[in-house]
Amino acid sequence: MTPQISIVVPLYNEEAGFNTLVNRLNALMDSFPASIEVIFVNDGSKDSTPKLMHQLALTDKRYQGVFLSRNFGHQYALTAGLSCVRGTEGVMVIDGDLQDPPELLTQYYKNYKDGIDISYGVRTMRADEGWFKRVTSSYFYKVQSKFSNISIPSNSGDFCFMSRAALDVLNMMPEESRFIRGMRAWIGFKQMPVPFDRQERAAGETKYPFKKMLKFAMNGIFNFSETPIRMITYLGLGATIISLLYLGYTLYKKFYLHDAVSSGFSGLLFAIILFSGVQLISLGIIGEYVLRIFFQAKQRPLFIISQRIVDGELK
Repeated sequence: MTPQISIVVPLYNEEAGFNTLVNRLNALMDSFPASIEVIFVNDGSKDSTPKLMHQLALTDKRYQGVFLSRNFGHQYALTAGLSCVRGTEGVMVIDGDLQDPPELLTQYYKNYKDGIDISYGVRTMRADEGWFKRVTSSYFYKVQSKFSNISIPSNSGDFCFMSRAALDVLNMMPEESRFIRGMRAWIGFKQMPVPFDRQERAAGETKYPFKKMLKFAMNGIFNFSETPIRMITYLGLGATIISLLYLGYTLYKKFYLHDAVSSGFSGLLFAIILFSGVQLISLGIIGEYVLRIFFQAKQRPLFIISQRIVDGELK
């Protein structure tokens, strides 16, 4: 039977909390008024997560197992899962660490029945994070909102419910550098925030160290804004104006005040360092855009599915 709702769960080394996750999902599916399938996506896990997924998907037809050929990263694993959705009404996206409560599907589904295409979770409490992550996350959303052409609400993530119509549009977007919460905001449709308390991980540790967080944040800014590249123009224009004003001031001192121009070694050194830094930053910003064009132009597949289990059968 074709499910009404799909739940996509990317997994990477989640063996410690796998059984807890399955128990929560089973309880949700047993009590929910609509039929549900769960799509587990193994993103190249190094532990026993693939084995656990394999066993579950073969014995319980409500679970679909999608196995990627290697570790592609969270956003690509999520993209792979979304491409396999069979739900006729919509899809919910959650993380495998249970920081996103699957039980919130009840509210999401109610919103869907009321005509809301996309309901997204907004964290009112972040029990899992230290002060550094909270501060950097807060500043990211502020910077992103200033730079971006779209509005991504603060403390929102990938945790959401999308109608089938919204999902079909999202699946047509081919960009290589994925920032799905931004893509979700870009497509429009009727959207509504749903506040929730984000709890600590059920087991294991975070799969998003600072390096991955930084790359993710840069995708969020550069993929949805031309402001950084325009800032280079403004910066260059400002530097040119300052240089011309300084030249005019120097000539005025020489010809009208008859003041000899000093050698100004310190000032010269400062100017060289300043403008060299500006040039390097400008090249770096341009490089971020060129790099994205480079990877997009290759037109490689975003992910590779090596194996898939659907309705208890190996595909």
